Amino acid sequence: MSEKDQITSAVAESCAPGRLKKTIVLVGMMGAGKTAVGRALAARLRVPFLDSDHEIETAANMSIPEIFARDGEPFFREKEYQVICRLLKEECGVLSTGGGAFLAERNRKVMTEAGVSVCLQADLDVLWRRVKGRDSRPLLRSADPYQTLSDIYHARAPIYAQADVVVQSDGQVSINDMVERVLEALRARPDVVEFD
Repeated sequence: MSEKDQITSAVAESCAPGRLKKTIVLVGMMGAGKTAVGRALAARLRVPFLDSDHEIETAANMSIPEIFARDGEPFFREKEYQVICRLLKEECGVLSTGGGAFLAERNRKVMTEAGVSVCLQADLDVLWRRVKGRDSRPLLRSADPYQTLSDIYHARAPIYAQADVVVQSDGQVSINDMVERVLEALRARPDVVEFD
């Protein structure tokens, strides 16, 4: 059985009959609100909230910046892929991923095959307001963090646009309003969520 078939089979077993039929995988830029919206969405759907970065940190007993510093980004990306595959196999819920996770073709593929990728799209100024002054973003540890964020944003935007569903965040709405936007966008996907 191929890895794809194993994941698909495991997903069918982990997603019990009910409202959620596939894991909702939140993707997008750092600061897009994946964790906050993900927690609220999971609570609303009464399903587990999963966070790939948290799982990696727990397994390594190190923070993401520490992993980057000690082992480098390629090592981290390999672990990230392994964790995403495991989470998609083991449990049906809402999965928040790190900002770079969706960039890898194999991650995009497994997310779409075993779940549904939902990009939370926010413009650069909104993202900057949310991430500036924080030391938890290893990619922004540069001489000009805003320019670095801008470069990352423009390089990644076309890839994020490949998500199964894109939901716009203008930075003016509450987390609960964003949950409503995600659910509304998923109404066109009966293979993912069963609405009453």
